[in-house]
Amino acid sequence: MSANRGYHHGDLRAALISASFEVLAECGLQRFSVAAVARRLGVSSAAPYRHFPDRGHLLSAVSAAAARDLRHAIVAAADDAGTDPADRLAAAAGAYVRYVARTGAGLQVIYAPELYPLADDDRREHTRALMTTMLDLASATGTTSYADAVLLVEAMIAVAHGYTTLFLDGFFSRNDSSAGQIAARAVEAARMVLTTPETGCSNQIVQID
Repeated sequence: MSANRGYHHGDLRAALISASFEVLAECGLQRFSVAAVARRLGVSSAAPYRHFPDRGHLLSAVSAAAARDLRHAIVAAADDAGTDPADRLAAAAGAYVRYVARTGAGLQVIYAPELYPLADDDRREHTRALMTTMLDLASATGTTSYADAVLLVEAMIAVAHGYTTLFLDGFFSRNDSSAGQIAARAVEAARMVLTTPETGCSNQIVQID
């Protein structure tokens, strides 16, 4: 929501959260501030503090919204991928790339360490639901234990976050690749993690001690 877009009295809290996504997309987490969000909306620097006592509480509300929306995007992408469990899990990588490229709110925002001390039940509910969805998708591929499912989720996150970071850092700019194209590459890379030419979909994860 840009500064010249109006909002009704009483909707400032929602407007602040919406504008926060725009600031994150443009500036990143390190440069995110309450003042920057206020400038984006064209309100006084004091106005946000009527709803959020500090940066952490505003960021926590953004984290909750991002976890909720990312989970919905992952579920939709998995459903669009069909019934094959490996395809459904790999689709989550593409959903992640597309979501973060659009909003700037990746896992570094959703699970920002600075938010851990804050008692925010809404954020905890949505972040827990996000990870549960990922674990359910991983378990459906045939993993033999919870620990294996966790490792598989970590692998999917590494692929998705890696492609997203490279895209946002301009690594693919020489090829004029769009977010959608990079999302498709992330899905293919995720499928490579899940399959081998000899055995097809693998339901085992080799852990090196």
